[in-house]
This record gives sequence, structure tokens and C-alpha cells, in this order.
Amino acid sequence: MPCDTTAIRAGEELNLGALTEHLRGKLEGVEDGITVDQFWGGHSNLTYLLRTKDNGPKYVLRRGPLGPVAPKAHDMAREFRFLQMLHPHFPLAPAVFLLCLDPAVLGSPFFVMELRCGIIVRDNLPAQLATSPDSPRLIGEAFIECLVRLHAIDIHNTGLVSLGKPEGFLARQVHGWSERWNRAFTDGMLKGNATDMDRVIGWLADHIPSSPTATLLHNDYKLDNVLLRPEALPSVEAVLDWEMATVGDPLADVGLALCYWAWARAPQTLAHSAPLLTTQPGWYTREQFVERYARQSGRDVSHIRFYEVLGVFKLAVILQQIYYRFRRGQTSDPRFQNFDQRVRALVELASTLTETLA
Repeated sequence: MPCDTTAIRAGEELNLGALTEHLRGKLEGVEDGITVDQFWGGHSNLTYLLRTKDNGPKYVLRRGPLGPVAPKAHDMAREFRFLQMLHPHFPLAPAVFLLCLDPAVLGSPFFVMELRCGIIVRDNLPAQLATSPDSPRLIGEAFIECLVRLHAIDIHNTGLVSLGKPEGFLARQVHGWSERWNRAFTDGMLKGNATDMDRVIGWLADHIPSSPTATLLHNDYKLDNVLLRPEALPSVEAVLDWEMATVGDPLADVGLALCYWAWARAPQTLAHSAPLLTTQPGWYTREQFVERYARQSGRDVSHIRFYEVLGVFKLAVILQQIYYRFRRGQTSDPRFQNFDQRVRALVELASTLTETLA
């Protein structure tokens, strides 16, 4: 299956000589050299496909974004170690092979992991899936069941509880993401949204529910972070992008996933913030999504609206951080130039939700 790659974006090239020299003797097939392409998806970390000569092994390299980043964000060593511990218990997380902390090689830490191939669903159904009217339902079921499977892992008997700090998770989320928001518009950007966002932050702090038993969290679970097997739906080949994974309240994963599951009752609300694919015929509604997760996981979802507001809030902050880097010239990726519009729509949505859910 072809990989979802493109030519390397200007300014995001790798020092191929230094990389090859570092990998030689550590990874199979690199002795005769490698070639590099870039995966075009993703908005923060940079991800590359490494090809060895003569159809030898292929690998994936991940490194943090260019320029200054938020404290503790884009921690390649943490993501590597998380995957290293998780993969034996959740094979849908890619295996990792090598971690490099020496900035002299590529300018920042990076790690190398296995290549997993499959179909990624973004704004439209890929051709391989569009011919079947059952595809939207089957994709939704596979997506939800995969999340339930992740949340069902016994974090205590496996030792995976050490990957996070479940006590006080929700309060730390509200506080931590609020600080990120404040840092991301210190040059005056989006000041018009400050009142709305202050209202959202205050509402979240005042409405924190009691969390269910802690589980592993992906913390950025969405359709385009999942690889599907088109020949075996419903089936997930791999789950990608574990940068923010941790241990905490499983409903935070559900709330964030719902941010990307477009609002079928009012799709224009997210017109600037998320694709509307899941509002089309055959897809689960948001209510059906929550009901299926609750039934399969056995968890109480009566406070799911809090997690929806938390998810919209976090997504707004993530996009604002990216836009902040773009405005400061730390990245020239043209995909980010209109992120301010998407952030405004999300802030307005989160504020509206706090009023309707008060």
C-alpha cells in the first residue's frame, strides 16, 4: 500500500549524512544509505519515511517541530518510552527501535519506529472505502471499539500506571492548558477571544466531575490518527501520534474525539474547525457514538458534556499554539495561515457550550 508521503517541505530537511552515519550499525539495511520522504499529515511533530536501498526495510522517524515549543511539549524521549512500554500490551501502537537524544545529529531529539501501512480517513472517504454504503458505520464501529480496547488495558498489572499521574488529572488538564493558552497569544493575537476563553476556563474549573477509574489515554484520538485495513473492516491496523498519551480519565479521550466528530445537529458551528465528513449519511451521530462507547466500556457517561467542552478548549489551544509559531516565523507551512479563524470558531463554540450546559 502506498505511503502517505510527499517531498520534504522547505526548511524541514534532514541532515541525511549525519542521520545515515548515526543509524549505521543500529538499524538493518542502512549500511548502503537511505532516502527520505516526509509524511504530509500532522500539525506539530515532523514525521519522515526512511527507505533503505534495494527494497530493504522502511522506517518512520519522528522529531519535534522547528523553533521554540511549550515546556514539556513534543518530548520525543517520553513518546518513545511510552510506546516502548505500551506496544507489548497494545500491538496497534507501533514498535519503536531507536531513540537519539544528541541534538548534534538532527538539531533535536528524535526516534525511529516501525512503518505501519493502512488507509487514513480525513475530509473524504478514500476510494477503497467509498464504494460500500456500510463503510461509514463500519469505520465508526472500528474507531470506537479500538478506543474501548485501549481503555480496557489493566494499567496496574502491566505496570503502565507509571506512565502518568492519574490523581487530579482533570484539574491539571484545565490548569495546564490554560497556561498554554496564555503563553500562545502574548503578542496580542486573538485578544478579542480573551473574555470568551476566560469564561470557558472558569466554567471548566467550576464543573470538574469525579473521574472514573483511570486508564491509558491516547489524548489526541481522532480518525486521522488511525490506520484502517480496507480489506478487513471493521479493523484498525494501527493508532498513530502518541505524543500526548498518558494515564488519566478515559472520558477525556471520548470528549476530544467528539471535537472531530462534526456536530450533526449544527454542522456550521465547526465549519472552520473540523471536516464535516461524519455528518454525512451512514455515520454514527454524536449521540450514537457516546451510547456505543458507554455500552461497550460499561462506563457512566452522564457528565460527557464537561468532557466535550474540555475537548473543544484543548483543541483551540493546540491550534493557537501552532498559529503562534506560524506568526512568529518558526514554521512557514502554509496550512497554518488561517488557523486563527479555526481558533476563533472553537473558542466561540466552547463558550456557547458552557452557557447551554450551565
